[in-house]
Amino acid sequence: MVVVRVGGADVVYTRLGRGPVVVLAHGAGADGRMWEPQVEALADEFTVVAWDEPGSGRSGALPAGFRLEDFAWALAAVIEDVGLGPAQVAGLSWGGTVALELYRWRPDLVRSLMLVDTYAGWKGSLTPEEVAARVEGARRMLAVPREEFDPTLPGLYAAGPPERFAALLEAMGRDVRPESMAIQLSLMAEADESDLLPRITVPTLLLWGELDARSPLDVAYAFRDAIAHAELVTLPEVGHMSNLEAPEAFTAAVRAFCRVHA
Repeated sequence: MVVVRVGGADVVYTRLGRGPVVVLAHGAGADGRMWEPQVEALADEFTVVAWDEPGSGRSGALPAGFRLEDFAWALAAVIEDVGLGPAQVAGLSWGGTVALELYRWRPDLVRSLMLVDTYAGWKGSLTPEEVAARVEGARRMLAVPREEFDPTLPGLYAAGPPERFAALLEAMGRDVRPESMAIQLSLMAEADESDLLPRITVPTLLLWGELDARSPLDVAYAFRDAIAHAELVTLPEVGHMSNLEAPEAFTAAVRAFCRVHA
């Protein structure tokens, strides 16, 4: 476990393995532990870094007024702290939006992008009606008493949470801070990074669950159309949390891409 002080927050990350650096950014309502299968599997060939973003997991509380740009600068500080040069950066869902924002501000730190079941922000990828529905759903979820709070968003899995990771998901769920999740979802709702997509010049993998109900394949197709030379890989019968629903196939796709672009 490594701690970096950036933007008024203590940011914790784990680092395992040796070789070209691969950085993994988690989704909202999760932390770096969601990447456990990938960290363990890829460390034989890569230096694998999984952060707990500010306000999540073992990292410190979010400073007041923290913006999407601040998350990106915090991730940049982690990559610089690792000290192995530009990274291959993967982000799932909200983590993909953070990875895009990192590329906006610090493209020099990004060797390649792996955008997983993600969005160009909700505003940038979904209809206004869908964004409004999600905002209202988040409001209701966050309004309950702390002892009743359940950070599980609807539509995460194609066939329910994978039993093999039940203990991991339960542990992460217990540690979610409602105040952090409220900020994550609010920033996601307002973000529109569609202007950035045509300006991406690094190799880009789009890795999607075929049955993703939260970020449907139409979103992946829009990314593919906007990003020159982007490669789309779909995982059959898998939903939004594709790295946990099909960890072996997911990791194989990441490994193949990272080998080519290391």
